[in-house]
Amino acid sequence: MTSAASPAYRRLSVEERRGQLLEAALGLFAHRAPEDVSLDDVAEAAGVSRPLVYRYFPGGKQQLYEAALRSSADALNRCFHEPAEGPPTERLGRVLDRYLAFVDGHDAGFSALLRGGSVVETSRTTAIVDEVRREAAGQILHHLGAERPGPRLAMLVRTWIAAVEAASLLWLDEEKRLPAAELRDWLVDHLVGVLVVSAAGDPETAGTVRGLLARERPDGPVADLARRLLPLADEAARLL
Repeated sequence: MTSAASPAYRRLSVEERRGQLLEAALGLFAHRAPEDVSLDDVAEAAGVSRPLVYRYFPGGKQQLYEAALRSSADALNRCFHEPAEGPPTERLGRVLDRYLAFVDGHDAGFSALLRGGSVVETSRTTAIVDEVRREAAGQILHHLGAERPGPRLAMLVRTWIAAVEAASLLWLDEEKRLPAAELRDWLVDHLVGVLVVSAAGDPETAGTVRGLLARERPDGPVADLARRLLPLADEAARLL
């Protein structure tokens, strides 16, 4: 009686092998700070020898980390791309859903990435992170209809992105006690609130807010926020 034939061995191409090693590294960097991951860890996760890792990444862990970071940055950039269809705040909600899912899946790696201070942090890794922030800002401004923003509006969006990053880190620190959907809705409200406040002193932002309101649904997130704020506004008016 003959035994079943085992699957034929197939030698991986250079790109396939490199992709295999990068995938193993991404899995480790996702949940551990970069300095806590060694090339031996990557080799073991990929089921290969340490010399083979060096063969494909002769720069060692630094090169491997930068390649993994580049891959994560590309994944994050894809999170920000949303068709220009429907109300802007609903588009933003879908972007945040994807972003928070990425954060949720990368835990400690995401924290190490944004907090910095890693022994493998360099000007190149910092540039990759800044590129992600610029891409996010560009996409938000695109959906707001402000392709060439003035200084106030550009600063507003970049500071909101910084607030999103800070909230994401706190969310991880607090073991995600706040449901992701609630965090998403709060972040959308935050952007709308900052836009409205800034519009009081900046004509460009005021025009952006008017354009945003014209594209929102009467029963959408902005209308819901307005209904919640009106009683507070009335109370404040009585005090003045």
